[in-house]
Amino acid sequence: MIALFDDRQWLHDPKHFMANGALLPNPEQPRRIEILKAGAEAAGCVFRAPDDAGIGPIAAVHSAEYLTFLQSIHARWRRIPGAGAEVIPNIHPASRADGYPKSAVGQAGYHQADTACPIAEGTWQAAYWSAQGAIAAADLIAGGERAAYALSRPPGHHAFADLAGGFCFLNNAAIAAERLRAAGFRPAILDIDVHHGNGTQGIFYERADVLTVSIHADPARFYPFFWGYAHERGAGAGLGCNLNLPLPRGTGDAEHLAALDIALTRIRSFGADALVVALGLDASIDDPFQGFAVTQDGFARIGAALAGAGLPMALVQEGGYVSDALGINLTRVLVGLRDAL
Repeated sequence: MIALFDDRQWLHDPKHFMANGALLPNPEQPRRIEILKAGAEAAGCVFRAPDDAGIGPIAAVHSAEYLTFLQSIHARWRRIPGAGAEVIPNIHPASRADGYPKSAVGQAGYHQADTACPIAEGTWQAAYWSAQGAIAAADLIAGGERAAYALSRPPGHHAFADLAGGFCFLNNAAIAAERLRAAGFRPAILDIDVHHGNGTQGIFYERADVLTVSIHADPARFYPFFWGYAHERGAGAGLGCNLNLPLPRGTGDAEHLAALDIALTRIRSFGADALVVALGLDASIDDPFQGFAVTQDGFARIGAALAGAGLPMALVQEGGYVSDALGINLTRVLVGLRDAL
């Protein structure tokens, strides 16, 4: 399997995030790259750097206003007397329809949903090349490959069209799906990260040309809290084109695989001819966030089930944080997929 990664993705090196009122070390560390890269190579992946497809495929999903913000905000922030090293908002609008301020502080509040998406000097470059990997994976699928893996770091599924959040800046899975749609495919996105893919849902919520499905921990007491409930089915033209499968904390292999079967049935009913998998590995029993309890064997079975969909697929890395099992879990998914194709 071809895998995509660009060395500029190392440049995003966030130091902090805030949780429960405490300033904590940021778990979305560059070290994830070496662990995931080794896990993919152990499954037989061969890495290449993606070509630069430009900002057009990114702007097909994200607003020009937001992309301008991401490219310029760190330099503007550093001009504020006494500002911290990272852009972290301290105020937010009550509505997306509220006024758009000129100040860097106000725009940070408008374009950053929470305190878990700090923007530092290398963030834009890393996010840009993370997205380019997802674009290249989609192009490989459009060109006839059965599967391709994008080591997209920073991840993307919490990013809306004009809003960062939850360690995410550009929505790599959404960008890949839109790239496939523009190439004539009817794509579905399947998100198996332990956290709901709220940004992905938001981008396509009123559209019928991309199906979005997410298996995740019940958001009633788990991030992202405000999205991911079963009653959220899409709106307008997109009604019925969004499926959320929230599961209890501590869900293990059998229950997760049962939900995956429901998800794949919906994908078949949609008539999808290409699949983008938002490949979160934080459903692991060993993950620091402790949302689910999927085992290493469970990840192998997830990979085999994905192969059973019979669709060409771009696997786009989402969460999965530093633990002894992180790379092993990626290997098990990719080997399970490869051996069942």
